[in-house]
Amino acid sequence: MYRILSLYRGAFSNIQRNVWILAIAMFINRSGSMVLLFTSLYLTKDLHFTIAQAGLALSFYGIGSVLGSYAGGWLTDRRNFFDIMVLSLIVSGLILLLLLVTTDPLLISLIIFAYAFSADLFRPANSKAIAAYSIPENRTRSVSLVRLAINLGFSLGPAMGGFIALYLGYKWLFVIDSCTGFAAALMLFIYLPRHREEPKDAAATAVLNDHSTSAYRDRPYLFFILMVALYGVCFFQLFASIPQYFSRECHFHEDTIGLLLALNGLLVVLIEMPLVAALEKDRRIFRFIVTGVFCIPVAMLILYLGKGMMIWAVVYTFIITLSEIFAMPFMMNYALSRPGKERQGQYSALYSISYGLANIAAPLLGLGIASRYGFDYMFYFFIVLGLLTALGFMLLGRKDAAERKRKE
Repeated sequence: MYRILSLYRGAFSNIQRNVWILAIAMFINRSGSMVLLFTSLYLTKDLHFTIAQAGLALSFYGIGSVLGSYAGGWLTDRRNFFDIMVLSLIVSGLILLLLLVTTDPLLISLIIFAYAFSADLFRPANSKAIAAYSIPENRTRSVSLVRLAINLGFSLGPAMGGFIALYLGYKWLFVIDSCTGFAAALMLFIYLPRHREEPKDAAATAVLNDHSTSAYRDRPYLFFILMVALYGVCFFQLFASIPQYFSRECHFHEDTIGLLLALNGLLVVLIEMPLVAALEKDRRIFRFIVTGVFCIPVAMLILYLGKGMMIWAVVYTFIITLSEIFAMPFMMNYALSRPGKERQGQYSALYSISYGLANIAAPLLGLGIASRYGFDYMFYFFIVLGLLTALGFMLLGRKDAAERKRKE
């Protein structure tokens, strides 16, 4: 027991104060983040969309995410990341309240788009904030601390959201999510000192104007972004198609679905930080990423073979959580560590865009295949795609190891 406690204490030590403030703000914000998890059920159950129509509406989230991430990266390289984070939280909360007053499919899709655009302005700015407030030696743990806070909120949010949706109605989810966004913005405004951006000297300006240093010219990184997007398409079925599978095929109620999703966040909170602390000194990060990606087809296969039994739904949740724990912190660390600081916004934006593209494709593919061919064929598709994505990361890892060996 003492060794376990020492491992946890070491995992949380020597992390800068401002990273802790970021983490607490993210916990507040994510405690109300129930919208993406339950929107597909809201559209099909309250507004009587077909699951294909719900998938199309949710794809607008991905489109907004891509454009918001791109705009956020451009702004982050040119403006103070503190201002962008606070503005994003306030505006996205205001836009979300518009879902309370319309049932029109086109307007709902546009509101989802605007919400995702404004919310994902935050991502590149937040990535740069983590890089600015941490040091290379603890950057992966700093990333994991913020992720831990997000997942702690994420474990609370769906659990509450399931009961709120079942007993009070889905629209209360939008109100609560907006309020927690406003509270997170207030937390940052009061407690996080506004970062003093260093004036861009001639050298920094030259880097920004030198297209050869652009992330769009970095071919290995572009391949990495493609693989992250494919991973995201598979992983985001947890929010896109799996709640529909739980509801339609397994006949679980919203409170049960919420608790299963909350288990994902709780497991990340309990496992990720000490595990990353134990692994972060190993520079061969791609083997951890490959392990995480390979968990996707394993989890899908288990859920498919489980045929709606609760025990296998829990096992699926555990395996998909291991995928997230092994893959995402090391993916983000690679994205933050590869560029110089002048290009961190652009590289972080591309990383966020990859998840935005995944958010477009995930509901269209998952719910589209399930609607037309059935959930069995959906599982077949994502098992194969997960295996191919793991192979892609394996090849990229070998190339990265060869590059590092040449530099040494």
